[in-house]
Amino acid sequence: MHPDAFLSAFLVLLVLTSADSISLSMIEKGLSYYFSHPRYSEGIPFDTTNVKAEYDFVIVGGGTAGCVMANRLSEIPGWQVLLLEAGGDEVFLGEIPLFVHYLQLGRFNWGFRTEQQAGICGANNGRLCSWPRGKCLGGSSSINYMIYTRGHAQDYDDWEALGNPGWGYRNILKYFKKSENAYLKDVAGAEDGLQSPFHGTGGFLDVQDVPFRLPAASAFVDGAQEIGMAYNKDYNGARMKGVGYIQATMRNGTRVSSSKAFLRPVRGRSNLHVAKNSHVTKIIMDAENKRAVGVEFERGGKRFKVLAKKEVILSAGAINSPQILMLSGIGPKQHLLEKGIKTVVDLPGVGENLQDHVTFSGQIFLLNAPVTILEERISSLKYLEDYGERHTGPFTLAGGVEVIGYVDGAVNTSASDRAAIELLMVSGSLALDEGFALRKGVGVSDYFYNRYFRPIHGRDAVSIFPVVLKPGSRGSIKLRNADPKDWPIMTANYYSDPRDREEMAAALERSMKIVKTKAFQRYGATIYDTAIPGCERHTFASADYWKCAVGQLTFPLHHQCGTAKMGPSTDTMAVVDNALRVHGVKNLRVVDASIMPTIPSAHIYAPVIMIAEKASDMIKITWRSL
Repeated sequence: MHPDAFLSAFLVLLVLTSADSISLSMIEKGLSYYFSHPRYSEGIPFDTTNVKAEYDFVIVGGGTAGCVMANRLSEIPGWQVLLLEAGGDEVFLGEIPLFVHYLQLGRFNWGFRTEQQAGICGANNGRLCSWPRGKCLGGSSSINYMIYTRGHAQDYDDWEALGNPGWGYRNILKYFKKSENAYLKDVAGAEDGLQSPFHGTGGFLDVQDVPFRLPAASAFVDGAQEIGMAYNKDYNGARMKGVGYIQATMRNGTRVSSSKAFLRPVRGRSNLHVAKNSHVTKIIMDAENKRAVGVEFERGGKRFKVLAKKEVILSAGAINSPQILMLSGIGPKQHLLEKGIKTVVDLPGVGENLQDHVTFSGQIFLLNAPVTILEERISSLKYLEDYGERHTGPFTLAGGVEVIGYVDGAVNTSASDRAAIELLMVSGSLALDEGFALRKGVGVSDYFYNRYFRPIHGRDAVSIFPVVLKPGSRGSIKLRNADPKDWPIMTANYYSDPRDREEMAAALERSMKIVKTKAFQRYGATIYDTAIPGCERHTFASADYWKCAVGQLTFPLHHQCGTAKMGPSTDTMAVVDNALRVHGVKNLRVVDASIMPTIPSAHIYAPVIMIAEKASDMIKITWRSL
């Protein structure tokens, strides 16, 4: 059977089967046939079974940054490069953009949960926030929503102003463009092969328009313009504020993770080894000379050591990178002492400065027309054939996110073009799959789901998700103990800065205006006015109500960053310098979201790729000049 015919048949079977009897392994096994066909399997990264004793570069973490680093460093034929990844291959299910909800339920997700904190994630099991992080090649880029945003130029100029020369927008734009293979039909110049000063073509990372749009998305764009927001064809271009359709990391209607983009095309390089299911436990340090000489890792129940002649590059992400640093004796001296770890280098900033974007999943508007995502509707044979044969239709939607808007905030206003608030419009609600996968990934309890979401099963709805782009709240990553297999202590501290909660409430009040516009009233839009459980004491839709509600349905966007921040040596909380070298340690760099001094006004997939592109150039300059 041709794989496209098989996919259509399999998906029909899937949606005709009782949801209670469907397991993620069943879905994955079925789709594995489809994607094992040569049309899709060509270039899947190999697995090095016999790791050598020594390489020039050892990269820890095969996620977003690690895949870029492996590609770029192995461009030098004389350099031997090893990439170590704690997980295995990407899941086949991840190729289908709409199925992103299922990706947070399986073995390719670390499954992290934060510490319990008063006033957040009240709807969740145990009041714990869910932090999905990719545990597979491609890392979190293999399970994210594929939204391609870079932030504002001022974000990077701020990094430079904090004492990090070379990180201003004028310096880093070329790295966004270098990685990019953009096909954006709405962007100026697209008809001439996208001759845009803000976008690149010919890079490894495909960036495209989503090939399908639901009528509700158009209503949101039109409604936003009715209340004064400008239409913006390219929020990654000359200006940020306004409303437009998302740009996504897709290729022909399928996900493009960093593994698919950067690893698969270079799998034939003999100087690049990739070792999967290899959990790094610590960096091997020459304590006397304060130098990283290699790493220890566990694989198949056995422990191994591998040495690095030139550098160890830590790209394990904003949670695991600080954990590995601290397990290796690099971090706050007193904290390491408490955990029985000998301090090699006292760096108090390791694990501090944690930042993230958080949103709210409970502002729902009900419609009286079939213009959104409902499981029973999109499972029609027509849509299955659209995807199976042409990779078009609703299965190409990035988890249902279609539109993005950027506006000023109520607390944080600016005369510049940098927005304070992002508005994400989803053509559906947390009940769009009737509680099967989406709400489980978020962690919402049965009790809360049944009270708030079950009454709108089968109803057309849209949701508006506001995001405070530059939150004042800061969290931390601490060691629970000295065991590398145990999760660290993850303290989110969402809304610890009260201004963040005020901004969210104001944004929710503003977004209600969009749904009252003529564009939305064509579909009879009304707000779902059942009170959020736990907030019944407040007047519905008042500022106090929204402040309460965001603490119940707290929805992290998984943009954790800043836990090994970049800064000069005069900054006592800085962990790496502007070349991403760990302060006080030779031959060790951190290259991932950890190094961000402040969170950019962006979904951080694109910024992390930019960081890795720039880091690889800096490393080449360092070692090719010696």
